Amino acid sequence: MLTVTGLCTEYVGEHGQTIRAAQEVSFEVPQGKLFTLLGPSGCGKTTTLRSIAGLERPRSGEIVVGDAVIFSSVRGVFVPPNRRGLGMVFQSYAIWPHMTVFDNAAFPLQVGKKRLPRQEIRTRVLRVLKVVALDDMADREATQLSGGQQQRLALARALVMEPPLLLLDEPLSNLDAKLRERMRFELKRLQRELGITTVYVTHDQSEALALSHSIAVMNGGRIEQLGSPREVYERPRNQFVADFVGSTNFVRGTVSGADAVPGFYRIASEVGNLKARGVDSLKSGEEVVLSIRPEDIELSERRQDGENTYEATVDQKVFLGEFIDFQVKIGGRSVQSRAHPSLRTPVGERLYVRIDPDKCVALKASGEWAYE
Repeated sequence: MLTVTGLCTEYVGEHGQTIRAAQEVSFEVPQGKLFTLLGPSGCGKTTTLRSIAGLERPRSGEIVVGDAVIFSSVRGVFVPPNRRGLGMVFQSYAIWPHMTVFDNAAFPLQVGKKRLPRQEIRTRVLRVLKVVALDDMADREATQLSGGQQQRLALARALVMEPPLLLLDEPLSNLDAKLRERMRFELKRLQRELGITTVYVTHDQSEALALSHSIAVMNGGRIEQLGSPREVYERPRNQFVADFVGSTNFVRGTVSGADAVPGFYRIASEVGNLKARGVDSLKSGEEVVLSIRPEDIELSERRQDGENTYEATVDQKVFLGEFIDFQVKIGGRSVQSRAHPSLRTPVGERLYVRIDPDKCVALKASGEWAYE
């Protein structure tokens, strides 16, 4: 449905320097899927989205929507944004305050080149307002809507054009935490029911993991990793991805050798000798950093059998309702673990740790050591 190839976008900074906002960005979004560009501020995700929308003119690359080439540096093609027929929702919803909910949603149909009969406009508008659960508010002034309702109205206004591609730029960032969580479910429901191809931009890892079919993690204008939410979370390709997507423990180690099981290695680490899955092929003597998610460090007051089991001491713990965050010391190294509130081991007491080798990921050391 959407194919982006070798996209490079740059602009001149405040001091005249060239800023490469997107560098060789390539990805494909199949029909009916939601694809997320995830990364910190300034990583190039919004620039990439704006390039797809036609609001930025890339230096090179190609963008194809369906069978239509909307940008190609080689072919000299640049379709203006108003002729791309794409739907877009920004961080600020840009709701017209002097219009009703109905008029806001109808506006794109009323100003387009193709004049539609009044009854068809009404039918299409009421249909999308029903989809976003605003049909009973059609005559209400837009200024009387809550933040979540305004967000849904902005979506309705984008959907009423029945675009082949929907572009969403941090659409939930202005909402409070509870409403943002509720709107994630709404967005997922809408996307699934309508089957509309969507490119979503966010810096929120929870949003990306909850909504996406595929995620591209961006940093410094480049895609660091592209994959399903589970792949990106459980099999990070490097330290940046492991650190940015969720919480993790980074533990230094040195490869002792390959394990008998293909893809696994024996590692001499700060917490002891252990077995870990390698993202890349590793050699004996090579320095690595182990990424271990807190929820993958199992705690027990009884000694456990199997590989990667250690004796530990509770250093600190924080009760967070549905779980407890433990800081446990294995040897001289503290790591964070997440456990059920039923585990009540006091600070200073002994317990036992088990780390699933499949969830212990060995990454080539980049020289940037991140800790708790």
